[in-house]
Order: sequence, then C-alpha cells, then structure tokens
Amino acid sequence: MSHAIAYISRDTDGLHWKKVLEEALGPIDYRALDNLGNTDDIEIALAWKPDRGLIASFKNIKLIVSLGMGVDHLLADDKLPADVPIVRIMDDGLVGQMSEYAIFWALRHHRDIDKYAASQRAKQWKQLDFVDTIHRRVGVMGLGTIGQDTAKKFAALGFPTAGWSRTARALPNIETFHGKDGFEKFLARTDILVDVLPLTRDTRGILDAAAFARLPKDAYFINMARGGHVVDEALLAALDSGHLAGAALDVFNTEPLPTDHRYWTHPKVQVTPHIAGATNPRTASPGIIENIKRLRSGRALINTVDPKTGY
Repeated sequence: MSHAIAYISRDTDGLHWKKVLEEALGPIDYRALDNLGNTDDIEIALAWKPDRGLIASFKNIKLIVSLGMGVDHLLADDKLPADVPIVRIMDDGLVGQMSEYAIFWALRHHRDIDKYAASQRAKQWKQLDFVDTIHRRVGVMGLGTIGQDTAKKFAALGFPTAGWSRTARALPNIETFHGKDGFEKFLARTDILVDVLPLTRDTRGILDAAAFARLPKDAYFINMARGGHVVDEALLAALDSGHLAGAALDVFNTEPLPTDHRYWTHPKVQVTPHIAGATNPRTASPGIIENIKRLRSGRALINTVDPKTGY
C-alpha cells in the first residue's frame, strides 16, 4: 500500500500544497479530488468541506487535516470516522489577515468613510462630528488565536476593547466576559461587534433578535467567523429599524450567498466572499508537515481537535 495524501477541496487544485509538502517530505503520492485513484491507499486527507461520507470511504485513513482553522465544515459530516484524529492548521498568515479585515471595516465605520464618500460623489465639503476613539468600544466574540490577536490590535489602536468567550480568559488591557451571564453585559458595552467564534452546537444562532437588541443604538457588526451564528432575519430587522448602523459580512448561512439575498443590495451591508482569512500554504504548512512526520513516527500530534467541543 502506498501512503497517499489526498487533497479534498473544490476551491483550488492544491498543486501549491503538493509543492510545499514535497519540499519538506520528498516525493509523495499526492492525489486531488478529481483523481483519487484506489482510495485504500489514502493515509492522510487534507480537507475543506468534504462531501458527506467521502472520508469514511477511505479504509486506511489515519489522519484528517482541516485546511482551515475552523473545523465545523468537517464535523458537519456525521459519517466521519470517530477513531481518526482531526488536526487543524495554525496559520499566522491567516491570523494576520483576519485582524486586518476586522480593523479595516471598524476604522471605515469609525471614521465615517462611507459618509465622506457620499459627500465626494455629491461634491459636498461637509465635515462631520467625530467620535473620540476612547468612546468607541470594540467587542470581540471568541478569544482563540484569532480573537486574541484581533483584540490586542484594537486595544493597541486605543479602542476600549473587550472579549467574550465560553469559558473565562484573562488578557492584558482587555476587559473579558464569559458564559451566558457575561454575554448580555458584553453586548451592552459594545459599539463595534467583531465575531470570530467557532461554529458549534452552542453558538449556532447565538446572534438573534435579543442579542442585536442588546447592542447600543448605532452599533456596527463585523462577521468574519461563520454565517451560522447569525439569524439573518434578526440582523436585517435590526438594520432596517435603524438600531444598527451597518454590517460587514464575510460569511453566510448559505455560501455562495444566493443572488436574491437582501444582503447583496442592502444599503447598510458590505458583502465579501469568505475572504477575511485565506489559508496560506507558506505559513500553514509547517504545522501540517510536523503532524505528518509525527504520524509516521508514532508521536503525539499537535493542534488536535476535540469533536465534542468543535475546536
């Protein structure tokens, strides 16, 4: 049996990954989704949104690698073999991109750039009252690797920054809240809400009408986590009523976003196509290579996922 590595993604052909892995591991039996060959040979799957039951059909699979830092796309497959370890990438390049995305939209809102763009189109010289940075409170939902990096950068820019997580965390210069009790208090003090939570059974639909109502009037929402956190009708209602000032959305309940969805044309919504953080083979591959070496030498794996918590 060959020890094949299968690249399972419809987004790209994965040839970049083949090159990066071969530079580190030497020649490998590398197979893409359109040419998997005898699947009994497949030992390792690099996967993004695999079809239900596909990975279970690989009889000799020993390691499943998520090609994203989130793993809900894998855990959605109820046929995933329970005894095969799942590891995720830890990608400094992706982490940096995510915080850039949040900071860009937050500053665009904070500095009224859209209003000034409208003034430019109307050829109007019109200065607006500014909101002092110390009065614009940023709140980051999710304090994993990405959330901590994002919160620290907002704090460094001078925004009063808070974070909310399922369990208690302590971070320098950042006010932290946790659990159901802390969630309402966290929302009530947040003028710019940034979502970087993982999608789990507990977080699906967490941003509903009650959550949006707890945000202060004219709050702004940035979602770069998962669309499944948001009850779309509730977000649209909060925007339509004037309670929320706007939203920048990178992720959606259905992707690609259906062409008839109101988000596309809503005057207060900015839509991007799940690009806030793209997996970067240059920065993501060292951890994957390390795990392949560990698997083949029988050592403990790194960056493993607990299917029960979903991260």
